[in-house]
Amino acid sequence: MAKPEERLIRNISDTALWVAVFRARETERQDALFRDPFARKLAGERGEQIAKGMQAGQRYEWPYTARTMRFDQIVTEQIKQGIDMVINLAAGLDTRPYRMDLPPSLQWIEVDFPAMIDYKEEVLAGEKPRCALERIRMDLADVNARRALFQRLGSNARKVLVLTEGLLVYLTRDEVSALARDLAAQSTFKEWAIDLCSPGLLKMLQKNLGALSEAGSPLKFGPEEGPEFFAASGWKAAEVYSMLKTAARIKRLPFFLRVMSLLPESNGRQGSRPWGAVCRLTRM
Repeated sequence: MAKPEERLIRNISDTALWVAVFRARETERQDALFRDPFARKLAGERGEQIAKGMQAGQRYEWPYTARTMRFDQIVTEQIKQGIDMVINLAAGLDTRPYRMDLPPSLQWIEVDFPAMIDYKEEVLAGEKPRCALERIRMDLADVNARRALFQRLGSNARKVLVLTEGLLVYLTRDEVSALARDLAAQSTFKEWAIDLCSPGLLKMLQKNLGALSEAGSPLKFGPEEGPEFFAASGWKAAEVYSMLKTAARIKRLPFFLRVMSLLPESNGRQGSRPWGAVCRLTRM
């Protein structure tokens, strides 16, 4: 366990270690829905400490599995639809360039804090990605830097898929809108995969995952509009996958939630209802 004087989660980057543990656990199942042979090593001892210490977080393992599977599905399908570049913002410890069946010609761009990329490159030293991988050390809060990056990348591709897996929930409404507009400003940025929660789910997560707030990384974004929030910034929902129904379909949903998964759901406004989804947005 973590030392008493040490916070369980020290900063937002620690959440990547925690999520890697979930990917490792799924990988080690006989009926694994995906296999990430690098997850256990990337999570390391620190990731295990966090996973064991976050007692409230244990109940949230199933949506991470559902989220990973849906993002994998979107990447695979969009490659078939002709994308030639994937931009993974706040990529964390994602290993899709290594573990997925990708065309060698695909350009895959990872953007994250320098320390995160340094750690990842150290652990994965000697491993070979299956596509053309570039890593960029950047704080995405630097608006001018990210706009310049988006412009450079956009001019080097014909059809781009952007991934923000596990990022938007840490931003304010204004910050999400600004990022959405910056992405929409590039004509070659055609598709955008996100995960989204309702105000009801956001409130529940804020209550149960207080360690994130203590680490200075509070959860902030759960728009009452649902996917329609992004319309004002030039994006519309092309696909919406409920976390609950996805987890039920893939047989990862806890028993006590199975009845709830049978209830009808809306892809629009959710209000106080706990609801989460993976969405593929496309340019309007």
